[in-house]
Amino acid sequence: MSWHVAALNLDNLGDLPKRCRNCVYWELSPKPAEQAESYGTTDLEKEAWLSEVLLEWGSCGRIVYVGGAPAGYVLFAPPASVPRATEMPTGPVSADAVLLTTMQVLPEFAGEGLGRALAQAVVKELTRRGVRAVEAFGDARPGTEADCVVPADFLRSVGFKTVRPHHRWPRLRMELRSGLEWKSDVEAALEQLFNTVTIPLQAAAPVTAAPARAGRCAVSFVPPEG
Repeated sequence: MSWHVAALNLDNLGDLPKRCRNCVYWELSPKPAEQAESYGTTDLEKEAWLSEVLLEWGSCGRIVYVGGAPAGYVLFAPPASVPRATEMPTGPVSADAVLLTTMQVLPEFAGEGLGRALAQAVVKELTRRGVRAVEAFGDARPGTEADCVVPADFLRSVGFKTVRPHHRWPRLRMELRSGLEWKSDVEAALEQLFNTVTIPLQAAAPVTAAPARAGRCAVSFVPPEG
C-alpha cells in the first residue's frame, strides 16, 4: 500500500489522533496545561501554538499517510517554543539543536517502518534549513504514562546518541549529517555495485564503439523496518 509524508499545518491538524490533537503536554508549561484542560480549551491552545510556530519559525511537523489515511506524526520546534522542555531534568536542550518533541505511529500501522520514515523526514527538513542537530527527551520506560515522549530505545535505533543519561528521561542527540547516512550508505553501496559488476556483451552483437558507462541509478530510498 502506498504512503507519503506531508507537512503539518492548520488545514490537516485535525488528522492527528483526537487525543494527540488536544494534547498540550509539550506546548504549555504544566500549570497552564492543567488550566487549559480544566477549561476544555486544549484544542484551541494546540492550534494557537502551531499557528505561532509556523509564522515565526516555519514547518514544525509531519504526518505520514498510508493509503490516504493518517498513520502517524512527528512534531519538532526550537526549544524556546517548547515550554515543557524547561521542566525536564536532563535539560536544557543544546543551543544549536532543534527539539523533536513527540512521534507516534498508530498501532494498526506498527511494524511498517513508518517511524523511521518520519525520523528521516525530520532530518531532511532540518538539514535543508541548515540546522546542525536535533535532540529529544527519551522515555526509558515507555507505556507507563501518556505517550507524549518518544521511547529512548527507538531514538537510539534511528541514530540518536545519549548526551545526558537519566533513569527515566535521558536527553539524546543526532548530528544531522549522521542522519543522512541512511540514504548515503545505500547510494554508496549501489554505486560500488554498478562499478564492479561486469555485464558481458551478447556474442552476436557487433562492437562498433566502446560501451557507454552506466550512469548513476536514481533510486528512491526506503528506510528499514523500525
